[in-house]
Amino acid sequence: MINTTLIKNIKSLHGIIDDSNTLLKAGAAMSQLDTINDAFVWIEDGLITQYGPIAEAPIPHENTLVVDANGGLVLPAFVDSHTHIVFAKSREEEFEMRIKGKSYEEIAAAGGGILNSANKLQAMSEDELFEAAKTRLFEVINYGTGAIEIKSGYGLTVEDELKMLRVVKRLKAISPITIKATFLGAHAIPAQYKQNRKGYIDLVINEMLPKVAAENLADYCDVFCDQGFFTVEETEQILIAAKQYGLKAKIHGNELGYTGGVQVAVKHQALSVDHLEFTGDEEIICLKNSGTMPVGLPNCSFFLGIPYAPGRKMIDAGLPFCLASDYNPGSSPNGRMSFVVALACIQMKLTPAEAINATTINGAYALELSSTHGSISKGKVGNLIITKPIPSLAYIPYSFGVDLVDKVLINGQYVK
Repeated sequence: MINTTLIKNIKSLHGIIDDSNTLLKAGAAMSQLDTINDAFVWIEDGLITQYGPIAEAPIPHENTLVVDANGGLVLPAFVDSHTHIVFAKSREEEFEMRIKGKSYEEIAAAGGGILNSANKLQAMSEDELFEAAKTRLFEVINYGTGAIEIKSGYGLTVEDELKMLRVVKRLKAISPITIKATFLGAHAIPAQYKQNRKGYIDLVINEMLPKVAAENLADYCDVFCDQGFFTVEETEQILIAAKQYGLKAKIHGNELGYTGGVQVAVKHQALSVDHLEFTGDEEIICLKNSGTMPVGLPNCSFFLGIPYAPGRKMIDAGLPFCLASDYNPGSSPNGRMSFVVALACIQMKLTPAEAINATTINGAYALELSSTHGSISKGKVGNLIITKPIPSLAYIPYSFGVDLVDKVLINGQYVK
């Protein structure tokens, strides 16, 4: 028997895309968020098959799951294209250091930051990491995330990078949502390689990458191409090697300066370039007519007190724009995507519709999931958020400190 779900009493249905060829939204199209008032959604075997005005809703079968939206809004579940949720311990001690005036770079130079997380992770077992990451995964699902990317990068040794990615593989096996894994061995230079950068890059290329590929542990390869981390030339070496193993590029770029991260991302046809706090006209011109999705991480800017990626400027220039949580212990200890939407509206001056498109359909593009996720479309997975009764879509970013997610359906079934 076909498993069916009917969602009724929907005040308004947002994020509809009827055109199956729409893989992303760019420029002025990002302000378009098609809506149906007084609506229904019908899901069969986990896939959306019908939606429209409630008067056109099918009659439920005896075994149909009938979900009452109670006058809430229904949106596609968020797609979070940039996270680091496999980590050992929190880093609130660094939070206090920043309050007392230390910069991100100063904390990193003192053994904090990524190296701090690496030391803690190296001391933790795979099983312990898995249990901690599983808790975070289901936390963000309950906040409305319906697909997610998870990076390595806190291992920084061959065995510990593999350990992280094995945890991600285990999460994929038990997760109700789609997970994409990214190898980020080039997240930082470990302390023991401080005087031998080439030695560490050789380790990433000649030892880590072959083993990651042999165990099929990653979908993508990322590099932190930025001031104080990896140069453009080092990034290119790693991306060229990763491509030989079938790993597409993603880039951490331009968080700390105008360091060429955007240009190297476009040159190597990276799926996305993420952070972009330092993005000017040259970077925008470079991104035009490329297939690389620019991704802003406003939680990081908020938490560290650094500039926000100029999302408004990029959209006005005709570019697509994506938003992700960057959930990690050092610069974004929060994976609630509705807060990302709020920051995008309040600090980056995106409209609510633009922010929703940036966290749904464009997030799906950044994970090569546009054909299955990111919008309310026939044939896509029934991953949906039902809000509490609220006046309008704009109330989500307006009421930024409140969890307005009432129910979450993944593949048409309750997870919250």
